[in-house]
Amino acid sequence: MSSSSPVSQWLEKSAFRLNAWAMFAAFATYFCMYMFRKPFTAASYQGETIADWDQKSVLVGTQVLGYLISKLIGVKVISQMRPSHRAAGILILIAIAEGALLLFSVLPSPWHIVAIGLNGLPLGMVFGLVLGFLEGRRMTEALTAGLCTSFILAGGFSKTVGQYLLEFLQNQLQLQPAVAERWMPFLAGALFIVPICFSVWMLTQIPAPNLADMQQRSQRVPMTGEDRMHMLSKYGITLLSIAIVYFVATILRSLRDDFAPEILAGLSKDVRPGDFTTIELQVALLVLIVNGASVWIRDNLYALYASLAVSAAGFAIILMALRMREDMGFSPIVFMTLLGAGLYLPYVAIHTTVFERLIALTRDRGNIGFLMYVVDSIGYVGYVGVMFFRTGASTRGGVNPELFLNQFLRFCWWGSLVSLAFVLIASVFIKRLRQNQTESSGAVGSRPSGTEG
Repeated sequence: MSSSSPVSQWLEKSAFRLNAWAMFAAFATYFCMYMFRKPFTAASYQGETIADWDQKSVLVGTQVLGYLISKLIGVKVISQMRPSHRAAGILILIAIAEGALLLFSVLPSPWHIVAIGLNGLPLGMVFGLVLGFLEGRRMTEALTAGLCTSFILAGGFSKTVGQYLLEFLQNQLQLQPAVAERWMPFLAGALFIVPICFSVWMLTQIPAPNLADMQQRSQRVPMTGEDRMHMLSKYGITLLSIAIVYFVATILRSLRDDFAPEILAGLSKDVRPGDFTTIELQVALLVLIVNGASVWIRDNLYALYASLAVSAAGFAIILMALRMREDMGFSPIVFMTLLGAGLYLPYVAIHTTVFERLIALTRDRGNIGFLMYVVDSIGYVGYVGVMFFRTGASTRGGVNPELFLNQFLRFCWWGSLVSLAFVLIASVFIKRLRQNQTESSGAVGSRPSGTEG
């Protein structure tokens, strides 16, 4: 991050200007990243078969496998990344992903499956690099909530872009559907090369956290292996409980995102390109307001409890939506919006507040990137398992919308109930963590940030 450029100096003169700039830069960067990752899910891929398996599930599962490997690598890489290397890292990762999409366009089947896996491989580390520009500030929750709205909105917008490109390639250029589906992801990414370069430049202009930020939230530093082991051993059951909640939210949120056309079809909705963006815009506004509001809670412990309450409320919304759909027959758009709100409230709360305030509370040497990539890895292991289990059970006829919807709704019922239980467990152990810390040291933080411990 630059601290001497004219733009950085201009930003430092106004807190409002700085926060607005940082939120937009982070939002734009991650929004653009999604255009290199998700547009391919707008296609059905029913023109080809892969052995006896549904091709779309194979492609989604393979890309997520690459994404999972990226998350596992990121546990180490992101946690120890120096601030001066983040921007170049983002652009290199994007270039690799777009190159993989070009291979996806031109390689014959089944080698295009390898290409989509290579596309997912670099992209899993982009979030952690962007997050590094935002953490450790008094406004971190609001900034990170803005960042997280990017992947809510981008999930729908990327499918809108994908569908419009498919229509253009097939209707205007007269390409066969199978050929159009192969070229569409590469072209979608190409449209966003210039925007993402500009947004990454904006990130480089954000000044580092100031002294007041560090006093309230603690200094965030690159971590050593010893630092990482200290955090894992210290947080123990608390981290495991949060990881299970995130595990469930990741699986359900990813299924809803990657198979939104099939879910809407199972709900008897004739899908139009703009439907995805309409649904996710409403979800994003709610999630941004609720999770961003935690910046007004100065006490780190109370903010941590509030974020867990938001997570519990999200799963309660899902249960309510499932029950009321049976009793009242919600429209598909309303039902998908409620499911999205219920899933993204806990998913974003963990991104924005839980780990930010946990580190601020304990003042341990570390950063959010490490904790996020630990739980992200666990979450995507679950999603990869679900995808390949489905792939093995699917047929060459493609995804059956009604069958998929029934499976998805069962996941939602059981996942929400399990998650509510582990939110409660996490709350209990956070209270014990605070009590033990106070009893052992007489003050918050037995291993202050900036020391070797």
